[in-house]
Amino acid sequence: MKDITTFSFESKKNTVLVSHGRPPWYGANGLRTGDAFVVAVAGGSASGKTHVARQIVKTLGSIPTVIILSQDSFYKFHTPDELVLAHANMLDFDHPDAIDMPMFAACLADLKACKQSNIPIYSFSEHQRLRDTKYLYGATVIITEGIMALHDPALRELYDLKVFVQCDSDLMLARRIQRDLKERGREVGGILDQYLRFVKPSYDNFVRPTSSFADIIVPGSNNAVAIELICTHIRRQLADRASRFRQKIAIPHRYLLGTETCDVRVEDLNLTVLPQTRQVQGILTILRSKDTSRQDFIFFADRLSTILVECALQHLSYIPNTVVTPVGAKYTGKKLDSDSVCGVSILRSGGVLERGFRRSINNVPIGSVLVQSDVSTGEPLLLHAMLPAAVRFRHLAEHAWVFVLDSQIGTGAAAFMAIRILLDHGVRQDRIVFVTFLVALAGGVSVLRKAFPEVKIVCAAVDEEMREGWLDGYKGETNPEGVGRRLWVMQPGMGHIGDRYYL
Repeated sequence: MKDITTFSFESKKNTVLVSHGRPPWYGANGLRTGDAFVVAVAGGSASGKTHVARQIVKTLGSIPTVIILSQDSFYKFHTPDELVLAHANMLDFDHPDAIDMPMFAACLADLKACKQSNIPIYSFSEHQRLRDTKYLYGATVIITEGIMALHDPALRELYDLKVFVQCDSDLMLARRIQRDLKERGREVGGILDQYLRFVKPSYDNFVRPTSSFADIIVPGSNNAVAIELICTHIRRQLADRASRFRQKIAIPHRYLLGTETCDVRVEDLNLTVLPQTRQVQGILTILRSKDTSRQDFIFFADRLSTILVECALQHLSYIPNTVVTPVGAKYTGKKLDSDSVCGVSILRSGGVLERGFRRSINNVPIGSVLVQSDVSTGEPLLLHAMLPAAVRFRHLAEHAWVFVLDSQIGTGAAAFMAIRILLDHGVRQDRIVFVTFLVALAGGVSVLRKAFPEVKIVCAAVDEEMREGWLDGYKGETNPEGVGRRLWVMQPGMGHIGDRYYL
């Protein structure tokens, strides 16, 4: 697997995302093992804060997801009278009261706690906070930058590292004039008037005094050495927080319990297993056979996924509902006790169940997460998360029913990550239904059930064995001799289901 790097610049300073895959931020008990690492970058207007933040991102290189969160996003919503003053350069944007500090702290606290957040979007040309928001999730490192980043005590409590960018006043003024002319459509007279009226007094009274809270002072130019020191510290902190447990959950009776035999029983796991009718047994036989053609594999995989989802629907909540039939008679039946049902597919093997899912639930939205194994450690990496709207907003997520789709639960590493993502968004554990073809009894499902006991798991069959092997040719930290990287294979299994379906 190659590293995937994505840069996303919002309004040229608000947000920068860099992703090389996020490793687990939780332990085998399903609970968070640590928070995201938060760095504050404060300093005067045009001192070079944004440049320092971006250089930190670039210098960090292959560090997983990094977010730059700009204080400018949290300017308060302005009234019509305030807008008139703003367009006349008469509104003070450099006073602490101009920033919605409680919202800033709340959004940062969510991101630090590995939860999703929906941050406001501010338009400098309109001098107004927009109605839309920016969805953010999955940060390993968060860099907050702004002139008041160190001013509020509630914010300072959230920071792991506090940086102040110190710059000459003349240089800051020159940069501000150049920036406002080019990026914000201002005039020189208005820029100077605003600087003398608001910016300079604010710097002297509110911004410069906060340098006393900083852990490190960085010059506003020629600061490569300081940035390298900051990045070295961040890397060390992240290394100390690393959570590696896939090997332990892959074959738990061996690595967690120290025994060679698995004494876990199906009835202990509280699984919903399809009744093994002759139809289900016939479909499973066709899907397991290596001689099955791709056309037949697709047909019977779609058929089995439809049966599975229809079985999984029994776990939803229903309430009585009375309707009138075409002949005028009343009939009391049931209706779903939820306005929100959606799916999340673990790519790409989870996509095999999507067609059956759509057949069973009309117009159902489906999101996706991409989880792949790190080539050196074998640990799962979160590379991508595109979730339905019902999950991205916490006030909706707590009422949503979410079906997680994956073709099998072997080591359980991808299932762990997908469920943890949903919990981070506010989805209730008892409203998560995991739908899968196969579950390995000797694999990570027993650890998964202990970590998330209220999650429903619906499967077509339970396989007994997880066989340990090596991926040939890779020399990694778990295998310095170069024999290969450790992997685990379900037996009898179905092979690589995603490859058989799509290739």
